[in-house]
Amino acid sequence: MDTNAAPAPKPLPAPTAPEIAAWILTALGLFLVLHLKLLAALLGGLAVYELVHVLARRLRFIRSGGRETRKVLAVTLLAALVVAALTFATLGVIAFFRSDLGNLSALVAKMADILDSSKENLPVWVARELPANADELRTDVVTWLREHAGELQTLGAEVGRTFLHALIGMIIGAMIALNETRQTAQRAPLSGALAERARRLGDGFRRIVFAQVRISALNTALTAIYLLVVLPLVGIRLPFTKTLIAVTFLAGLLPVVGNLISNTVIVIVSLADSVGVAAGSLTFLVVIHKLEYFVNARIVGTEIQARAWELLLVMLTMESAFGIAGLIAGPIYYAYLKSELSARGLV
Repeated sequence: MDTNAAPAPKPLPAPTAPEIAAWILTALGLFLVLHLKLLAALLGGLAVYELVHVLARRLRFIRSGGRETRKVLAVTLLAALVVAALTFATLGVIAFFRSDLGNLSALVAKMADILDSSKENLPVWVARELPANADELRTDVVTWLREHAGELQTLGAEVGRTFLHALIGMIIGAMIALNETRQTAQRAPLSGALAERARRLGDGFRRIVFAQVRISALNTALTAIYLLVVLPLVGIRLPFTKTLIAVTFLAGLLPVVGNLISNTVIVIVSLADSVGVAAGSLTFLVVIHKLEYFVNARIVGTEIQARAWELLLVMLTMESAFGIAGLIAGPIYYAYLKSELSARGLV
């Protein structure tokens, strides 16, 4: 008999009926979020809920909380400030891209003109793959947007509707955070099981999204140094520099595909100066930003104890099933799934 053998793991109790029902309802709800195009509402609600909790834990007068009324008022004010800050930030981004300073339409038109005027300076095999002129490029872009309108609905096809969903979601998230400050009686079994599922989903959102924001901020800082410091030092100033930096940050919030968007835009705009500058920009992006595909998965993976290939596979599968919305939701959903499996001792 082997006395050195590790003791067998203690078996977990069988899941209760309320837990099984909560799993089914949660899975159905997460599917409907993507099917009904309500991802913006979910992300808005989770963002406010988690930000209120993070800030409340850092504010001593809320954390120590004496009288319930005082605590409720403090959390109400905090939730209102978070909703207002996120709303104004979103409106500010929209206003920036509609202004003369960051006009996206002007940027797209400039890119079309750059490609049109640079064809004769490009290698034959590259020029052959480009549209014949700016008008053809615009036609190709419009056709592509129409074919992928469903995938790009969160990026502009339904900006107003998406913003409204996000705003409603933020208000709901604030109301839920406020409700948790009130003393309530013991929850019913199903209610308690659903609350635990929501807590784990929120926890997965916080770890994934906050990590993605850090990654995007790092990439944006590197890009800003290149555009605002390195290129001007050698006498090169690209047009739409501020817009390029803003696009880099916002696109960087999208796993994997975000870098493809920002990198392509920067390389094309670099052609406005010369092919050499475009090659230099491409080299910089390949050396620094292309590594972000795997760095992203690795950093996020450490937050949910997942390997890089796991997250990349999840992103690929979810994007194939639900488009860009699936690509965004994939890591969050996987973090939640991993949390549930870990709690049952299955992974």
